[in-house]
Order: sequence, then structure tokens, then C-alpha cells
Amino acid sequence: MDAKVTWHHGLTFNATADSGFTLPLGGKKIVGGEEDGFLPMELFAIGLAGCTAMDVISIMNKMRQNVTNFEVKVHADRVDQHPKIFSEMHIEYIVTGKSLDPDAVEKAVKLSEERYCPGQAILSKTAQISHTITLIEAE
Repeated sequence: MDAKVTWHHGLTFNATADSGFTLPLGGKKIVGGEEDGFLPMELFAIGLAGCTAMDVISIMNKMRQNVTNFEVKVHADRVDQHPKIFSEMHIEYIVTGKSLDPDAVEKAVKLSEERYCPGQAILSKTAQISHTITLIEAE
């Protein structure tokens, strides 16, 4: 995998990778940025959410869970001193569906956490990662 950022001005960059998509990056005004793109550290949280979400929905589909809506939220805390790494991350899985099996959903989350998601494998080396699962019965 290859990725690059191209500088435009100040703390404004465009990021690209092998997929060919472009993503704006920016910095906070307090450090001289224009707040005109994603903060680089936000992308770690988004990457974690996307990585585990793709695992979990794929596994739930194989388990024939009738999912009608699925959301994954990540809340991340960082230490105060540089390099300000993540200290704790909490993943919230919100699964809406019909007659969902709580054990199947928990198994899908555990498989992502313990076997499939490289994002969790990497970030768990420096941050405590926890999760909650909310099941909502679809109407």
C-alpha cells in the first residue's frame, strides 16, 4: 500500500492512496491551520471504525443476521504530552435489525477485535480499547 500527502499551503494538504480517492487534511487554527480538512489523528479513529465495521457487518451477514442499519462510533482520548498518543478508545456498535441474535452479534465483534481488524491490533499496542453493543429491534 502506498499513500501520499501533497501540500497546498499552511497546514492544508490533500491525501491520496492506492484506491485513487482524495481526502482533505487540515490543522486546527490554534496551531496555524485553517480547519479545512480532517485532522490526521481523526483518520486513525475513522480507520478503526471502518476496519471493524466492515469485519462485523460481513460476519453478521454470513451468520444470516437481518441487519437493517449499522453504525460504529469511536471515542478516543489522548495523553497530554507529546506525541499525544491515544490512551483509551471506546468503540460503540449500534446494530438495528429484525430478531437479532445477541450472541451472534457479540461473536462478530469479538472476531473483529481478536482476529480480523488490523486497526485494533495496531492501536491496542498503545491504547486500552473497549466496546459496547446496542441492539435495536427494527419496526
